[in-house]
Amino acid sequence: MKDFFKNDRYAVFSGVELLEVEPGRAKAKMPVQEMHLNAGNTVQGGAIFTLADLAFAAAVNAYGNLAVSIETSIRYFKGIGSGTLFAEAKIVHLHRKLATFEVTVTNQDDELIALFTATAYRKDIPLPFK
Repeated sequence: MKDFFKNDRYAVFSGVELLEVEPGRAKAKMPVQEMHLNAGNTVQGGAIFTLADLAFAAAVNAYGNLAVSIETSIRYFKGIGSGTLFAEAKIVHLHRKLATFEVTVTNQDDELIALFTATAYRKDIPLPFK
C-alpha cells in the first residue's frame, strides 16, 4: 500500500512520508523544511493540510478500493516553525459507500497542531495492489 502512494507526487514533493498503513488507520510524518514556512515563519496551512490529507487517503484506500474525498475540514490550534509534524488518521464511521475519518496532526512533542476531518466516497474500483 505504501508503494501506491509513492505516485502521490505532490505529497512526495512536500516531504510527507507514510509510516504506517492499514485499513482504517494510517500515520504519516513531515519534517518541517524552509519550503513549508509562510511569511510569518510558521508552517503554511496548506502544508499541514497535505500531511493530514495523505494520512486520510492512505487509511481509506487501504480497504482495497479507490476512495475519493468528498468533504474535508481542518481546524488549526497552534503554529510551529520547526520540528516534525505527524498525522494519524482513524476511522470514525464506515459504510459501504461512505467513510468518515478524523486525523490529528501533532508535533514531535505530541502537542495538537490541527484536527482534520474528512469523508470519502468509496468506489467499486479495486486498487492495482494493496
